[in-house]
Amino acid sequence: MARAFFARSSLEVAPELLNKVLRAGERAGRIVEVEAYLGADDPASHAFRGRSARNGVMFGPPGHLYVYFSYGVHWCANVVCGEEGTATAVLLRALAPVAGVAEMFASRPAARRPRDLCSGPGKLTQALGIGRAHDGADLVSGDRGLTLEDDGMAPPVEPVVAERVGISVAAERPWRWYVPGEPNVSRR
Repeated sequence: MARAFFARSSLEVAPELLNKVLRAGERAGRIVEVEAYLGADDPASHAFRGRSARNGVMFGPPGHLYVYFSYGVHWCANVVCGEEGTATAVLLRALAPVAGVAEMFASRPAARRPRDLCSGPGKLTQALGIGRAHDGADLVSGDRGLTLEDDGMAPPVEPVVAERVGISVAAERPWRWYVPGEPNVSRR
């Protein structure tokens, strides 16, 4: 995908990421749920209080992956959007597995069914093997084996629009989108 796709507000990019494919080597999943974060204009964003060592990637060029450790438990992956310096991003909340399913099960032994593999931000990073080493990876060039691909499946014409989940501030903003009827969505 071209860098220009990501060089827009996360509110524009997020719903258009639905049905794109995130590939990590031989493993891949179709994006079925996302949340937008708006940097300095969003108290729930890691960039709300400015740049730090932890969130520096968010301020960089669009089309890179911002990976952080959440609650000391799991990794979360975000696609950096907007013009450089704006620090907007889209959290990848859920994927539908499309390739490397056996490897995903090996990485997520607690998963019993395919829909348990990537139905949450921490689950999808674990299933795809994404961690700290991938922070800053360029999804446009395929840096570190990660790419975001458009295989021709269009985003849903009418995605479900909902409040963000798993945050304590600004959760009421309707900046979460997911594919209607998709069993891999983390929360309805």
